[in-house]
This record gives sequence, structure tokens and C-alpha cells, in this order.
Amino acid sequence: MDFNRVRQGVVFAILLVLPACGQRSATDQDTGSEASMETTATVDSVRYEGIDVSHYQGDVDWAAVKAAGITFAFAKATQGTAEVDPKFAQNWAAIKAAGLTRGAYHFFDPGVDAEKQAEHFIATVQLEAGDLPPVIDIEVSEGVSAEDIDQDIQIWLTKVAEAYGVTPIIYSDLSFLRENLASGFGAYPLWIAEYSSTPPTAPGAWKEWLFWQYSQSGSVSGVDGNVDRDVFKGTTAQWEQLLTPASN
Repeated sequence: MDFNRVRQGVVFAILLVLPACGQRSATDQDTGSEASMETTATVDSVRYEGIDVSHYQGDVDWAAVKAAGITFAFAKATQGTAEVDPKFAQNWAAIKAAGLTRGAYHFFDPGVDAEKQAEHFIATVQLEAGDLPPVIDIEVSEGVSAEDIDQDIQIWLTKVAEAYGVTPIIYSDLSFLRENLASGFGAYPLWIAEYSSTPPTAPGAWKEWLFWQYSQSGSVSGVDGNVDRDVFKGTTAQWEQLLTPASN
């Protein structure tokens, strides 16, 4: 996600609880290494590895990313009420063309009209069958109170869920989640950022996380420089249930 800036529908099925989950200590560092296979492998022995990108990654060779074993990719679509990521249209089409499962995220600006932010995302992103649900990326407070942030996030989530007919995903880092989203959002799938080789424990009302961003300094063929690395937690059946259904 954009750490350069400081960084239902339906309710998703209860996820598989992985063994040996724990939080990193304050002294742990982001090593950029791949997360433990033992703690993130699914029960059907399928591993869903992903990356997330924005214009900071430049032009991505998505065929090479696919060949490197990546299953899914999230691309930044929008921010605030007017900004569209310069590489979104290119990434959105190319991710699908390469045979990867794609998702789009909105970087939420606290203190800015939440309904207009949702409308901006909806006008920019056209979901198709097989796409991942929309994501709200909330990682800065900009001096806005936790109560007001929570109210605005709910406005965004509700409007986006109504527009697409799927339950959006919430993305944030562990410390921000603890300080600002401690309760009230447990019905929404969680994508948690915590840089460690050991899976984190989901905070607040969440029983588990759905996606884990375990490194912001990963390396993947097809991407120049560092890229965020992510892993999905669940089974093949749960993965398929998550994806946007075909329109009736």
C-alpha cells in the first residue's frame, strides 16, 4: 500500500484458524522474507501468494509475476474524491490478462467526505466475475478522531457494498487497527499489515484476518524494486466463495 504517505452483501465464512499465530515484538524488523509455509499453508495444500501495487512500482510485467507463482494482485485505484492512480487502468487490465486474480483498493483520506470518496471509487472501478472484493485502505488519521474515522469508514463500506453487492475488505496495519478500529467492523474481512515471519493475531472484533501483508520490501520477478507481499488465509472453497459472482 501507500506507506510513503506515513502510512454486506454477504458476510464471509469463518476462516481457518492457523496454528502458532502470534504478534511480533517491538524489536522485530521487516526482513522481506517469505512468510512461513507451515503457518500460512491452507488445509488443501494450496498457497495463495499475492502482491499489491500502485504507480510507485512503475510498469509491471504481469506475465512474469504470474510465472513467479503469484496468484493474486491488488492495485491502487483511487484516493480521496478525485485522485486516480496513474497506473490503475494499465494494471487493472494487465493483471486479468496475465491470468491473475485482481482486486482494487481505495486509499481513504480522513476528514474528506466519505460518501464522495465511495462514489469516486465506484465510478472508477468496474468489478467483473472472479474479481476480489473492493478494499478500503485506511492507515492515516490526519488528526481526525477515531470515532469520526469509524463513522466515515462505515459510510464508505455501506455505499460500496450496495453498489457491488459484495462485502468490502478493510486494510490497515496492526497499530492503526488497535487505535482506531478496535470494534464494530468484525463482519468485514480483514487484510492486515504486519511485517514478520510469524502471523499476527487479529485485533478487536475480528476473530481472524483474511489477507496478511507480511512484507513491504519483497522481491518478485516482473517488478522492479521492492513490492508488498501478501498471503491469503483459507481453503480453495473459501477463496472461490470470496470472489465476485457472475451477474444474474
